[in-house]
Parts: sequence; structure tokens; C-alpha cells
Amino acid sequence: MPDSFPRQKARTRNLTLGAPRSFHVAADGSRVVFLRSPAGDDARTALWVFDVAGAHERLVVDPADLAGGTVGEDLSAEERARRERTRETAGGIVSYATDRQARIAAFALSGRLFAADLVAGGARELAVPTPVFDPRPDPAGRHVAFVHERALHVVRLADGVVTRVAGDDEPTVSWGVAEFVAAEEMARDRGYWWAPDGGALLACRVDEAPVGQWWIADVADPGSEPRAVRFPAAGSANASVEVHLLGLGDAGSLEVAWDRRAFPYLVAADWDLRGPLIVVQSRDQRRVVVLAVDPTTGQTASLSDESDEAWVDLIAGVPRRLPDGRLVTAAHARDTMALLVDGSPVTPAGLEVRAVLEVADEGVLFTASTEPTDVHVWRWDATGTLSSLTTAPGVHTAAAGGPVCVLGSSGPDHDGMRWTLGGHAFESRAERPVLTPAVRMLAVGRRRLRVGIVLPRGHEPGRPLPVLMDPYGGPLFQRVTAARQAWLEPQWFADQGFAVIVADGRGTPGRGREWARAVTGDLAGPALEDQIDALSEVAAIHPDLDLTRVAIRGWSFGGYLAALAVLRRPDVFHAAVAGAPATDWRLYDTHYTERYLGVDPDGADRAAYDQSSLLNDAAGLRRPLLLIHGLADDNVAAAHTLRLSQRLTEAGRLHTVLPLTGITHMTPQEVIAENLLILQVRFLRDALAIGD
Repeated sequence: MPDSFPRQKARTRNLTLGAPRSFHVAADGSRVVFLRSPAGDDARTALWVFDVAGAHERLVVDPADLAGGTVGEDLSAEERARRERTRETAGGIVSYATDRQARIAAFALSGRLFAADLVAGGARELAVPTPVFDPRPDPAGRHVAFVHERALHVVRLADGVVTRVAGDDEPTVSWGVAEFVAAEEMARDRGYWWAPDGGALLACRVDEAPVGQWWIADVADPGSEPRAVRFPAAGSANASVEVHLLGLGDAGSLEVAWDRRAFPYLVAADWDLRGPLIVVQSRDQRRVVVLAVDPTTGQTASLSDESDEAWVDLIAGVPRRLPDGRLVTAAHARDTMALLVDGSPVTPAGLEVRAVLEVADEGVLFTASTEPTDVHVWRWDATGTLSSLTTAPGVHTAAAGGPVCVLGSSGPDHDGMRWTLGGHAFESRAERPVLTPAVRMLAVGRRRLRVGIVLPRGHEPGRPLPVLMDPYGGPLFQRVTAARQAWLEPQWFADQGFAVIVADGRGTPGRGREWARAVTGDLAGPALEDQIDALSEVAAIHPDLDLTRVAIRGWSFGGYLAALAVLRRPDVFHAAVAGAPATDWRLYDTHYTERYLGVDPDGADRAAYDQSSLLNDAAGLRRPLLLIHGLADDNVAAAHTLRLSQRLTEAGRLHTVLPLTGITHMTPQEVIAENLLILQVRFLRDALAIGD
């Protein structure tokens, strides 16, 4: 029997297994390094190299060979947390780092440190204290740095000598590790950076002592010990973050000096031939400053100072410096996120910069959009010429080094992401989906909301269809894109008898400053209003939509939006499935929540938090509501669902709670992932009285 879509999606980790990913190009363009598992149902990710001159892909390291024929997942607490922050669901070699010319790669496998020879192939284990976390070779390829037991170490590859470069005895202090909000909200997943010559390190010292301690218990096993986590809830203390310059051997260390009281967040860092850079941000996120660091004194000087009355957006990949020293950043020029070189925009109005991918002699490689459903790869070169490297509809990205640029493209006319270099297509071993989606993309209403509608395959016009709204609908994430992969799950839900509508409303990325800032002080109102507008506009185009039977489902912010919909607008929405919803924003983290609602939840910003909370709406529930939550979730804690359930019970409102034992914010476990889809359909069909 062929797989059902839920079975295939769960078994293949959402069809990601077997697909090439995590591309890195040597600085001279000689080699392309990437990860790929052997098959679409095999999670044992291996390390591969493509030799550009010979146009040949070769396996460098199979993790099964290093683990005696099996891939043991004996992960440290730091590695489990890193995988949760990066939403990593595979096993084996899931991350790596190389030297500048990609001659060697370092990676950890079950806490053991390995160095791979990317030229000759193979890998050797290095005799260092374990478990190892986040190993990275220096640019010259002579050392590998790593974190062990919260301390930063360096091993010399020539003779295996290990040096403890920095560490504290305090259990709340770690060196070289990104704190929670940096990894979860700032896309800074690292805590140290090598000097270009490999002779020193720029490293974070993080003290979590000020951060409140929460406990996550396995309630299905009352004899087990709860797990302590440090979670910086909105309005509470963050971790204390310092930056230090660390020399190898007897070179000593220096603390980098900046006003940490005014700018407590370390957003990003880099170290190029002109010296170290750090980016710091105020607690209210309305100022971001780029600082040049003097490596001999630790003193800093401002290179860029950006402010915004709401918040300053953080763009991945900047700041960087061109070889001639000009600073590359990104900031709003009127309503468009622009690429800036020495403070001046070099991209036109209407071209919305998404991320900077590479800054080198060839110029700046970045992604940007003129239409939010498409993301293209662009290059600005040192002469000022701007060119698009991709033109076909879809979501595109790239990795580059020297003259070599590898393009990754997801489009509406093919499955998954295709990676190419010139005439070479990198082999994907991912499975082909058991269904092919058919989505109609629209821009509707006065706000030109980007919407996708998916109908059951074989639908006969004139036959009424119940509606399923399927949003994320919140800041920093889009659902409506011109990539086929994004529409597989909506098509499966449609095939169960629904007209599925996915809409990106105000606050979602890709549509300029004012669009994003429409949710300032209110995460509920604009997001919900736009879902209702999308529904009514699409119904005017598709008269088969039955507006007397409208359901809504979502996960994370989408779960919040689903619960919000049935609580505040039961006249429009008749049932909801809310997965891992943030029901009370006072329980979510500082950096995300305070950006939109303010830094003082129980004082000056109380009204914004109350307006965006679901707890005070509990008494108004009169529609079926299914709440789903992983009890091991350390991002959106299960307390969100439990507090809403308590309020609903106190108000005498019947509802359903589905607790997931041992599950975090992700649901990669096959049986759980498969049945979650099936159970949601059953609930929705019952709630809307849909017959077989």
C-alpha cells in the first residue's frame, strides 16, 4: 500500500531527509561542502564535498562508519537545546564548520569531536574532553575551538594539545555559547568567533544567574526529576552578556568595553582583516549600534547607529565590511528594507532586502523581494551594479565563495529545493510527495493580502465546501510563498473535504516597515482582522465556500491566532485547533514579546499585554476548541495552554486538551507527527458536522 501523506510526512521529516542542505563554499571556490542523508527515509546525515574543477560529488564522512555501524544520539543538554532552537530533526552530522579554504571540517557526533579531511576524505576523532559542543576550526586550519562543560577550549591539530582558554566555576556561567534569546530570536546561534589568523578569539561570557528558573517535568513519569531551564519571560531579567578577546597560550584576555546598561543585547559579531565588529541593541530594541573593537585594548568605536520609534529590524548576515573597508548594513529607507554601504542605500525603493548571504571581493550577495511571495538572489558589486541571479517564481537562496555561487531554488513547478552550480544539479535523494498541490495565489482586499487557496482535487463546482483557515499570521514568518513544498499539507487537508485558505496578514515579513509595525502594541487585533478580511474576499471569488462552517488551525503564533479567532469572533469561526499557542504573552520571552508589546508588562505596557492575551476571553468560548501542547516545550511552555484551560474550566466552557508527553515545540516523532494530522481532521469534521 502506498503511504498516506501524514505517514510520508512523518517518516521523511517533512520530506527533508535525503535532500542536500547546509552548503558552504571554500573562499577560493575550489570546493563546495554540504550535508545529505542517504535516502528520503534515513536520518543519518553525512558530510559531502563537490570538487568544482572535476564537477564531482564525493562522500567524505558517513557517520555510521564513525559510530561502529550505528548512529548514537547521545546528546548533551547544550546540543539538545541547539537543535531545538534551529528546529533540527535529523541525526548524524547535522552541523559542521570549516577553515577558510574548506580543507578541514570539524563536527561533533554524540559529543565526540571529529576533524574531517575535505581534500583527501575521511575523518579522525580528536582526543579531547567530552561532550563537545559547537566545534569550529580557525580560518588558517591549525586549531579547533569547542565548548566543554561551559568552558571554551582549543585543540591544536598538529599535536592534539588541548588548552582551556576561558571558563568559570559558577554553574550559571558559560563561555562561547549563545544565550536563549540570541539563539531563538536573534538568529545568533554561536558564542565565539576566530581571528582571521587563528591567533585569538572573540567570545561571549554569559551569566544566566539573573534569569528566572523554570521547571519542565515529565508528568507521565512522576518519579523523574524535573529539568531546570532559565527562561527570560517578558519584563524579567535577561542573561548578562559580556564579550572578551582571548589570546592563545600566554596572550591573556581583554574585556570588550561598551555601555552594557544602555545596550544589553549582543546581536551579532564578526572578525575580519580590519578587526572585530560587534552589534549591540537597547532593551527596548529602538537602537542598534555597530561597534568596531580595538583588539589591543578592547575599546570600541561606533561605526553605525540606527534608531526607530518602534523597533530596529535585525537582518541576517550584517554587518560586514567590504575588502576596502566600507561597512555593509541594512536599514529602512522610507518603507523599504534597503542594503546600505557606508550608510547610503544601494538598492531601490520596493526591493525589500531579506538577508545578506556573502560579502567578498565580488561584492554583496543577498536575497530580496519585489513581490513578497517570491524571494530572489541579488548581487551588488563594488562598481555599484545591481543584478538578479534568479528570475523564476519561487523562494531562492545561495552560498558563495570566490567566483563560485551555488543556487538553491524552491518553485511552484517542482518538489523541494533544487541546488545547482552552473550546469551541475546536486542530487536530491528526498522522496517525491505522494500528492501534488494545486494552489491559487491571490492578492485580495484593500490591503492586497497575499492569500493561497487550495481546493480538494476533483472538486466539482457548485458543491459547498466547509472552510479551513490555516495561518501562521504573525511576525517574522510567511506561509504564502511560491514554493510547492509549502502547499503539501494544505492540499492534504483540502482533500479531506475543505477549502483551505492560507493568508499572510499585517506583521508578516516582506512588505515593508509600516506593514510590520501595524502590530505594535497589539498582536491580536490586526492579525485577526486580516484573517477575516481574507476569508470574505476569497469567498466573494469562490462562491462554493460555505461560510456557515469555517474552522481555523495553527501552530505556535498560528495556534494563538486560531484560539483567538473562536474566542473573539465566534460569529465567523465555528471551530479551532490551537497547537502550542502563546495564550499569555507575559509567559513568552523578552526579546520577541517586548519588541511588540513593551518592556513593562505589569506597568506602563499592561494594556498592550492584556489586549493581546487570551485569558480574559475564556468566558466567551462557545465554539469547539482543541488545544494541543507538548509538555516538554521550553519555547512556548505548556503553562500557556494549561492557564487557558483553567480559565475555560472556571468559566464552565467545554473544551478539549491534547497533551503530548515528552514533546517539545517540534513534533518530529513519527507516530505523533502522523497522528496529529489525522486527529485534527477528525476533530474538525466532528465540530463542523461534516459527514463521511
